[in-house]
Amino acid sequence: MSTFNYLNGDATTKSADSTSDDFDDIDFSKLLLEKPRPLNIERLRSLEERSLTELSTSPPPRNNADNASSSRVQQDRADNVVSPSVGFNTPRSLAGFESHPMVGEAWDALRRSMVYFRGQPVGTIAAVDNSEEKLNYDQVFVRDFVPSALAFLMNGEPDIVKNFLLKTLRLQSWEKKIDRFQLGEGVMPASFKVFHDPVRNYETLIADFGESAIGRVAPVDSGFWWIILLRAYTKSTGDSSLADMPECQKGIRLILSLCLSEGFDTFPTLLCADGCCMIDRRMGVYGYPIEIQALFFMSLRCALLLLKHEGEGKEMVEQIVKRLHALSYHMRSYFWLDLKQLNDIYRYKTEEYSHTAVNKFNVIPDSLPEWVFDFMPPQGGFFIGNVSPARMDFRWFALGNCIAILSSLATPEQSTAIMDLIEARWEELVGEMPLKVCYPAIENHEWKIVTGCDPKNTRWSYHNGGSWPVLLWLLTAACIKTGRPQIARRAIEVAEARLHKDNWPEYYDGTVGRYVGKQARKCQTWSIAGYLVAKMMLEDPSHVGMVALEEDKQMKPVMRRSNSWTC
Repeated sequence: MSTFNYLNGDATTKSADSTSDDFDDIDFSKLLLEKPRPLNIERLRSLEERSLTELSTSPPPRNNADNASSSRVQQDRADNVVSPSVGFNTPRSLAGFESHPMVGEAWDALRRSMVYFRGQPVGTIAAVDNSEEKLNYDQVFVRDFVPSALAFLMNGEPDIVKNFLLKTLRLQSWEKKIDRFQLGEGVMPASFKVFHDPVRNYETLIADFGESAIGRVAPVDSGFWWIILLRAYTKSTGDSSLADMPECQKGIRLILSLCLSEGFDTFPTLLCADGCCMIDRRMGVYGYPIEIQALFFMSLRCALLLLKHEGEGKEMVEQIVKRLHALSYHMRSYFWLDLKQLNDIYRYKTEEYSHTAVNKFNVIPDSLPEWVFDFMPPQGGFFIGNVSPARMDFRWFALGNCIAILSSLATPEQSTAIMDLIEARWEELVGEMPLKVCYPAIENHEWKIVTGCDPKNTRWSYHNGGSWPVLLWLLTAACIKTGRPQIARRAIEVAEARLHKDNWPEYYDGTVGRYVGKQARKCQTWSIAGYLVAKMMLEDPSHVGMVALEEDKQMKPVMRRSNSWTC
């Protein structure tokens, strides 16, 4: 399943200012000082060849709680992302909505997955599949609930999202222990379930912080998704009163305190163990996985918009701005790969010892995998899976690259190149069911060493090259943000050919995603919600504003793609 094993976010990294003169000119704090530009979007218009920001003119009126508490909502609009409209009563009843027959069935299935606590909806369970052993698929997972939450927000139903945010925030304050070791105070739960005591006729919540997960890995990404979802809620409703609550302000600070504390690390990225994110089993993503770094970057930017800038929040904001400078420089410099960078690495010298070294991580050119030379198209590029001393993981990971686009960790040129890569390698990455969680699969002896002979992660299955329909919403959001919605439309049409007929599987197996996954649960909630969110985003592209952040227009690019490895 998609959701259990993660890593303790208690990794410590030391924030360091960039030594690049060009990079010093970039000021993330301008995001907070810029006056909002009038925004608007005309609904039901084609985005076929236009970017999100080209549609901006002036905003619809909002009813904010009060002028003081709405100030950061206005600052949020300064990121130049179109504000989503709220007020869908039901997508099925909208005049002019060219609804696929699957949409109504998907909404019915999503509502069947809703979980109630003392009469209030608090989330959706991972899967409604009674044909298989439940394990923890009957729990509400923080990561899994995000597409469900977005669907409800887009449909004008924010209450379930608000309840979820508050309940998980309450769980954050619980004491968290694995054996005799206590986890950091800011760690968010991986999941929770509602337990009903029939004797006392009383309901209580039971949380899992990793102590019950396969591999006993605590969640790094849960906290990041919580911050991102809080910003989406604030953006969607126009009401910042939830984010302004002292409890929410403290929750944000506790999550980021785990990541911003100083330590021995020489990089601004977060050091993580295997199984720390959507890749929830041993898959060789230990170190500095792209998914975590992209989510970290996005949550920092969201926190910058949500935190109050006085008292305890002021010091945290200063730390965030410093880390954003260092993190964006590091990721754009060392994680980015295109044809020129690949050729440069191929020609690297090794054992360089000086501040002027080109091969800064002492990567051995002979370690380049053969597949990457054929996989790299002339005009495309992507953020590779991992970079650490003497090690580069060249695999493509979909979630990290999509989040890089949505958060503007990727420059506009890099975002375009990622889209070019997806189009050029359509059969490999989309095939017969979008979207490959990673590419390529590891197999044979490498599979034995990297996965420990994991029978669930055999080649082209599960997280080892499996195809995950939930990624459709991230792909669609990235396509709209880059002005390439035709790519998303094509992918959705591919999914619609089978997804409902196969009863919404968790994942698909095979080199092109032809077969329902050998251990895939049916009626998987985030497969359903991912499809709905993708459809609603194409119907009303302004919804992308909930999950997208534009680059500060005052910033000049750190580097051009062709120079990214020689700075």
